[in-house]
Amino acid sequence: MKSRRNFLKALPALGALPFLSFKGLERKPTATKKRYQKGLVLSTWNFGLKANEAGAESFQKGGKAVDMVEAAGRRMEDDLSELSIGLGGFPDRDGHTTLDACIMDHHGKAGSVCFLEQIKHPVSVARAIMEKTPHVVLVGEGAQQFALKNGFELDTYKNPEAVKAWKEWLVKSEYKPVINIENHDTIGILAMDAQGDMSGACTTSGLAFKMRGRVGDSPIIGSGLYVDNEVGAATATGLGETILRSCSSFLIVELMRQGMSPQAACEEAIQRLVKINTPGILKVEDYQACFLACNAAGEVGAYSVHPGFTYAIWKEGKAEVIPSKSMLG
Repeated sequence: MKSRRNFLKALPALGALPFLSFKGLERKPTATKKRYQKGLVLSTWNFGLKANEAGAESFQKGGKAVDMVEAAGRRMEDDLSELSIGLGGFPDRDGHTTLDACIMDHHGKAGSVCFLEQIKHPVSVARAIMEKTPHVVLVGEGAQQFALKNGFELDTYKNPEAVKAWKEWLVKSEYKPVINIENHDTIGILAMDAQGDMSGACTTSGLAFKMRGRVGDSPIIGSGLYVDNEVGAATATGLGETILRSCSSFLIVELMRQGMSPQAACEEAIQRLVKINTPGILKVEDYQACFLACNAAGEVGAYSVHPGFTYAIWKEGKAEVIPSKSMLG
């Protein structure tokens, strides 16, 4: 006890010692480029055009970036024909459709929902968690309970096409990830508003026929999505396990903080992801991972392991789909 008291008394004098210094943790200054303030919405995959349209509509009505990404996510969740997002998505191996989503605003606040069932708009539940609770993540039954208490309704819809595919899968019950399946899976969304502020969101029904309870990268802050308003934002899509192991979206933003362009940061993150996951865990030919990013100046970058990844962009009234560069292209 005496030695402990002596150590505590000595702490003020130790403040200048290198191992107690916080100087190395100081945030680097924001890039000198002017912030982009004309409206920008980015979404993963071709179907991001539809999401971006909703985000653009929100921007044109004066919406903030967080409103833009929520509107974009809800537009996709409303489409019950989609097999990878919302209640229309493929079920898990037990036949249950479980949803994951997250959202992050320009203040650094975040909300996430995992393993949510029978609620149509998980991205809005995630926003409610962010704005109405002291927490970041709610899961399963607790997440559903929170949603019902906050005005969301139960919805038991099942997509007939998804149910049919599940029953066919049950014949052999083999799980084999398919690269670029249907040219989409998760949707990740990034936006900038008229103030130049950034936000992001992800929403997904996860891997088809996954083990019950499985959660991928999409609702995990720092893996499937990360936003730092001083620097930039990034989102991910592909095999979530590979992205979780490398905490990729956070990495991309930190690389941009060090001065990398969004494109260079995405490329470096893919290189690190492949190094971490291959070959000790997976063969590189067996998985896809894709990143999309923007910085405070409105510059955009995208990169993937394999060819086939596309992203949709809405900028200054122009909407288009752009093919991403890839490591193995």
